[in-house]
Amino acid sequence: MKSLSAQTLLEQLKQKVTNGHYNDSVHKIKLMTAIEVIEKELNS
Repeated sequence: MKSLSAQTLLEQLKQKVTNGHYNDSVHKIKLMTAIEVIEKELNS
């Protein structure tokens, strides 16, 4: 299994949203929610 830092994961998720690499609008919302959660944890 590949190990990622939270910051690396955050950047990868942001790239997926920016580049449109998601299945549908529900998947996009899930990615955006994950981004928000990770950012909140990194900033606390």
